Parts: sequence; C-alpha cells; structure tokens
Amino acid sequence: MKRNIEHTAMVAVAGSGVVWGIYWIPLRALTDAGVSGAWAVFLFYLIPTLLLLPIYFLRWRNLMRGGWPLNFSGMLAGASLVLYAGALIFTDVVQALLLYYLTPLWSTLLARVTIGEIISATRWGTIGLGLVGLMIVLELDAGFYWTFNVGDVMGLAAGIVWALAAVRMRSDDKNNGLDFTLSYFAWGSFAALLLTSLPQAGTYSAPDWQTVVNVLPWLVPVVGFLVVPPAFAVMWGATLLSPGLLGILFMTEISAGVVTAAIWAGEPFGLREITGIGVISLAGLWEPVIGLVKASSRTKNLTAGCDRRS
Repeated sequence: MKRNIEHTAMVAVAGSGVVWGIYWIPLRALTDAGVSGAWAVFLFYLIPTLLLLPIYFLRWRNLMRGGWPLNFSGMLAGASLVLYAGALIFTDVVQALLLYYLTPLWSTLLARVTIGEIISATRWGTIGLGLVGLMIVLELDAGFYWTFNVGDVMGLAAGIVWALAAVRMRSDDKNNGLDFTLSYFAWGSFAALLLTSLPQAGTYSAPDWQTVVNVLPWLVPVVGFLVVPPAFAVMWGATLLSPGLLGILFMTEISAGVVTAAIWAGEPFGLREITGIGVISLAGLWEPVIGLVKASSRTKNLTAGCDRRS
C-alpha cells in the first residue's frame, strides 16, 4: 500500500512540473496587460491565498498546532519558489534554470547529512541523467557566459532553499500536505511582496487598481486550476518522497516549458531539444521504473515461494 502511494506521489509531482512548465503563458499575458515583473509574481501568490481563505479558517486549529515546524517549512518553500521567479525576472532564463535545477543534488546531499538517507547508485545515476538532459536542453556545450548578478544569486539560493524545505517536509511526520500548502501560499505571498521592494523591481511600476481588476476574470480561474492543485501535489509529495527524487521528478517543468515555448512562442525546437527532453524524461522515470521492477520481482518470488510450500 505504501509503495502504491509513493508511486502516485511520483506521478503527481511529475505532472505538477508539467503544469508549472506553462506558467510563462499567463505571466506573459500579465506583462502584456500591464502587470510586470515582481508584481506578477505577487499576484500569483496573493490570489491563491485569498481563494484558500475558507480552508484556512476551517483548519486554523491544525495550523496552530503545526506551530514553528509547519511555518518554517512554509517559509522555506515560499521563499524558494519566489526566489526562483525572481531569478527568471532578473537574469537570463538559461542561467536561472541551470542554477535552480541543481536542487536534486543539494536535496540528495542534505538528506544524507540531516536525515541519514542512503544515496543509492540508482539515485546518482538519476541525478546524472537529469543534469545531462538539462545541459543538452540549455545547449551548454555551445558556451555559457557567466555574469554573476542578483538574479544568479536568486537562482542558486532558490535551489538550496528548496532543498532545505524538501528535507524539512520529508522529516516532519506531524504535519500533512494540505497544511504545508496553506503555509506555503501564505509565506510565499509575504516573500513575493518583499520581492517587489527590491531596487531591481523598481524598473517595474506597481499596476494601478483598474489594471488588476481587468485581469482578474481570467487570472482567477487560471490560478485556481493551474497553481493550487500542483502546489498541493508537490507539498504532499514532499512528505512522502526522497528530497532528491522530488527535485528530479519536478524537472518535467523544463520539458514542458521548452515544448510549449516552441509551439506558442516560436522558440527553437529541434533534435537537441528532443534529445534533452528525452534524457530528462528518462531521469524522471528511471528510479520509479526500477522500483516497480524490483517490487514486481519480489512479488513473483514471494508467489513462487508460496506455491512451492503448498
């Protein structure tokens, strides 16, 4: 039963990465509508928090009982993904992706140090495949010109902070995925508001009230369907899965982003992109498939043993 739940969580996290890989579409629509930069990120956190207010009221006792461990995990998760969004704004997308998606490595190492999780050969192979696929997609063999700016710092910090959040949630057996999600959106909204106060965000003026009102009719349902369910799936998955595996499965975001950008934004999509996506997909499937094969083998051996005894 536990193994089936873990496999469901793997599928849910990978699917959430696919959904979040198309976030660039509503973000670009917000920019076109006059809500730019950090203010767009703030709306993407504030609206889910407001939509979830009835659940906050229903679960306020649980949230209070969760105390510091729940809130600290929410702070880390919210700060991480807001920093990642900031990296996408303040540096090149290529650099932001590369720095953030080092997170499977950070998560695996932190899980080993803090909760004693064994790093198997399969896990190292999965991390290696994921990083190779990432490098192929980003065409790093053609040269990577480094200019370390505030966006680069955000991208690197986002991956490390998410690794900390994933380890915290995995080791917390008193709180659940729903409460982690509520904490994540609340603290994420606060972090996104802080992001708008950075000097770099000053290049984007705050939207006027009428502009915000004009985007709400389409933004609210988009957020309700494309932001809240994936967030819950990821936070729930974080309570069940290895932090390193969680980061690897979430790399489906890269594949979805590349494909959708090719279809709707006219960005390049050829043999290199197909190869990179294939390698990333293989990385995401490698460990779950190995687990299924081993589980099937154990079941067959157990059945054979029972047959011999009978």
